[in-house]
Amino acid sequence: MTNQNTYLRRRTSETRVGNIGIGGANPIRVQSMATTNTNDIEASVAQAKRIVDAGGELVRFTTQGTREAESMRLIAERMKADGYTQPLVADVHFNARVADVAALYCEKVRINPGNYVDPGRVFKHLEYTDEEYSQELQKIERRLLPFIDICRQHHTAVRIGVNHGSLSDRIMSRYGDTPEGIVESCMEFLRIFRREGFDDVVISIKASNTVVMVSTVRLLVKTMDGEDMHYPLHLGVTEAGEGEDGRIKSAVGIGALLTEGIGDTIRVSLSEEPEAEIPVARFLADHVEECARLRSEAEASIQDDTIHLRLDSGDDGWEAFALKAAMAVGGLLIDRKATQLVIQDVRPDSQFDDDALVQLADNILQAARVKFTKTEYISCPGCGRTLYNLQEAIRRVKAATGHLKGLKIAVMGCIVNGPGEMADADFGYVGAGVGRVSLYRGKECVEKNIPEDEAVQHLLRLIEKVMGS
Repeated sequence: MTNQNTYLRRRTSETRVGNIGIGGANPIRVQSMATTNTNDIEASVAQAKRIVDAGGELVRFTTQGTREAESMRLIAERMKADGYTQPLVADVHFNARVADVAALYCEKVRINPGNYVDPGRVFKHLEYTDEEYSQELQKIERRLLPFIDICRQHHTAVRIGVNHGSLSDRIMSRYGDTPEGIVESCMEFLRIFRREGFDDVVISIKASNTVVMVSTVRLLVKTMDGEDMHYPLHLGVTEAGEGEDGRIKSAVGIGALLTEGIGDTIRVSLSEEPEAEIPVARFLADHVEECARLRSEAEASIQDDTIHLRLDSGDDGWEAFALKAAMAVGGLLIDRKATQLVIQDVRPDSQFDDDALVQLADNILQAARVKFTKTEYISCPGCGRTLYNLQEAIRRVKAATGHLKGLKIAVMGCIVNGPGEMADADFGYVGAGVGRVSLYRGKECVEKNIPEDEAVQHLLRLIEKVMGS
């Protein structure tokens, strides 16, 4: 969709979310998600304001129960009273009734097809006849119709948000862990909205694995186009991590799609304070055209399985340079146009030394799943469901395991995506309750409800036991 001189953004319909439009001729919107307890109105309002003040255009809150959904009304009232009119979004898992309540008070409700009607994933293989499978789809439709009516009456938009880590056992049993299964999980719901004539919909398909995320979103676009659907797309790499690694991983996955013209709103999911996500997302959104040009130039430069990326560091500093590099070559590496990367700063007075550029190239190669040169961390940003100190846990886990080259370790706030996303990790550290953590090997829980202050040592013993066996 791009060449040396032209950048074309995919045509989508417009979805109205409160006082803003997503898709259509609107700019790429940036957003984040609060990490506060949604029932703590004071803390939630304060954090939402920080997100907006940083440039966030939508703020999402977890609403795991009807009490949290009702709290959204109070948060919205407080925000508007203080002059903050940005749309609020409710994030719903496991309880469809909560979505009905949240739709009364929020400008948008996110529902997850993996657990909206289907029970929570337990990695069990299920057998269905075609008739039985059809009956499961009818069950989804019966539950969705009242929700759609409420959203229509209250002008509430909907995000159909599929996560690779929370696909239902029904979908997994029918399609396997495949891009086709992820896309079908979305399309089952989307077709119902389409039949009902409800079009204020935004779609997202996310994964912590950038290759899965990019290939699946591309397949979704192809599938929607084949059915004459053009809904706006929300992009994000789940559990991207924190620091430079989290930023590069997000830029690789999100940038690969943005530079192809795909994407209408984005979230950079960092294991940091949510307002820290906004400047990164804004940078990605604002530099799409430039990075699409750099991508074309880099593709033309490929020789001997090596991408030669030349870019000007300008005066914006290291983070801007790294984000542009990751955006420019992410799609090329994910598509395996090459498996080696050389980055050159074309400024004669470059402030970056050769070792830093080599390390940046290695980090981008790892984010694109091409070559692993250090420990891989999969960590979520946390939300109101997280009941332990996630950021401190990430720091402690990284300090204790940073020498384990090639090992994949997941640090997750709760079970919504935990076991699913951890299927790609060797070990997992997952919030299980207030100050409690459970440990996983792959997708199998091997220790439950460990006190938070003991969990890292338990993780180290588990790793030593497995790696030594």
